[in-house]
Amino acid sequence: MISGTTKRTAIIRLFSLMGAIALLFLTACSDEASKASNTRVSTVAAKHVRVVLQDIPTHYITSGTVPSDHRVSISTRLSGYIRDMAVREGDVVKSGQVLLHIDSVHAKQALLQANADLSNAKAEMLRYASLLKEGAATSQQVDKVKLRYEVAQSQVKQAQHQLSYAKISSPVSGVVVEKRMSQGDLASPGMPILTLEDPSSLLVQTYVSEQYIGQIHDGDQVSVNIASLKQSFQGVVRQVVQASGPIAHQFLVKISLPSAVNIHPGMYAQTNFQTGVRKALLLPEDAIFSQAGMHAVYVLDDESIAHYRLIRIGESAQGMVQILAGLHSGDQVVWDAKPALQTGMKVQL
Repeated sequence: MISGTTKRTAIIRLFSLMGAIALLFLTACSDEASKASNTRVSTVAAKHVRVVLQDIPTHYITSGTVPSDHRVSISTRLSGYIRDMAVREGDVVKSGQVLLHIDSVHAKQALLQANADLSNAKAEMLRYASLLKEGAATSQQVDKVKLRYEVAQSQVKQAQHQLSYAKISSPVSGVVVEKRMSQGDLASPGMPILTLEDPSSLLVQTYVSEQYIGQIHDGDQVSVNIASLKQSFQGVVRQVVQASGPIAHQFLVKISLPSAVNIHPGMYAQTNFQTGVRKALLLPEDAIFSQAGMHAVYVLDDESIAHYRLIRIGESAQGMVQILAGLHSGDQVVWDAKPALQTGMKVQL
């Protein structure tokens, strides 16, 4: 059983503890009020901007690849084994450079036969010419033999021309991007042996959804980003193929690229088509404070007092950042003050 004296002692101790806690709370509140009062007294000059809705372009982004606009497939007109092939993938060749030879037995035999026929025709023409002088042959016989000689001459030229195809030269200056046959392989007429691409005439090939194809036209400016180079280039729509695929219903669009030594065929590209405009809030990049993945600004109230406010940002371009959430049209944002801005500071514009 607890005595009355013990109860009174416990009650007195409880009230004493509560009083101490209340005193600490009042002291803390007084300190915070003093700090806020001191902060509000501070007046600083700062840069400022009033946020308003602005027209910004809307974009449609696709991916594509960089092929050459000038792609040449090298083949032969003769049947024969490949000899003296001195190029491989990645080699740079010049226009007129010899790439390989075709060892064509048929073409060589055809030339030998044509030369033999020409020799016989020439000998017979000389013999009939002599007989004509002796009166042992008629002029009609001489004309017939002469015609045979002319035909033999033509066959020799034709065989020589056919044999000239045994030496295959590059028709353009470019890069060997594909090698389908090697030295010693048997080549046939029309069968591809090498593939060349001209790196000076590059383009981007991409596919566009039918939803946006009506907003893309020849001559439109397109921003092209080459991820591997970490660079963007300005391209021009060269051709919109007005036929879609039967399954994906997408349209092929070809975009010309500027000449650049660091762009190579086969690279991955990302294209950015402008499809219209929309309203958005924009802020200078310098006005945004970023830390630990969070973004914020200082906004003025009606009394020109700065308040810290978190925001959500979007795309950035040319030093301006799109604001997705946290601000409204008409808000006044301040930055670049000395001393550094804090909530409660009065700002002089």
